[in-house]
Amino acid sequence: MSKVFIVSIALISTFVFFSFKVNKIHTDVYTVDAAQSSLEWFAESATGKHNGVLKFDGGDIKNNHGHINGSFEFDMNSIENKDMKPGKKKTKFETLLKSEDFFSAEIFPKSKFVIVELTPIKDAVKGGNTHNVRGLLTIKDKTNEISFDAIFNMKGKEATCSGSVVVDRTKFDIKYGSKTFFPNIGDKMISDDFTLKFNVVAVNNQGH
Repeated sequence: MSKVFIVSIALISTFVFFSFKVNKIHTDVYTVDAAQSSLEWFAESATGKHNGVLKFDGGDIKNNHGHINGSFEFDMNSIENKDMKPGKKKTKFETLLKSEDFFSAEIFPKSKFVIVELTPIKDAVKGGNTHNVRGLLTIKDKTNEISFDAIFNMKGKEATCSGSVVVDRTKFDIKYGSKTFFPNIGDKMISDDFTLKFNVVAVNNQGH
């Protein structure tokens, strides 16, 4: 084996090692602050509207030389209704949402969203949405791609993302009360679409 070949291999190995090391060092990780972040849900039926909240259960936003990705988990057992007064009716409704008719929280306690691509919006209006977010949403072990516009900002030790997205629940095998599957359901109909309004606050505690 020639000395030239050995030296070439050594140089390539060194380059790969330092390239990996540099990339790793410059990947900033912003961890979701569950206390400051919020996730609200809004749903409609033939007879009225409901809204409530859901808690974050971890997640992060990563910045690798301007390439943004990340993932977030949600605690499905934390789902709560906010438009009803405390009592049996509210408890019954929340139990229904956690049941197999809806989110099967006992079987699938976590839902997840993974950022695939974050694209700046050209000529974004001041004070309006700044980026288009494309990602993968997993509910009840079913994964579908979704996209939506949001206000994204990364400054200093903090990254924030806020906006809303409409989700078709039937794509995640949630068919209860759906007119798509039960056309003669009448006034028991529940809209296939529900809206998630989010405000994510993530903090970089890496110290560099």
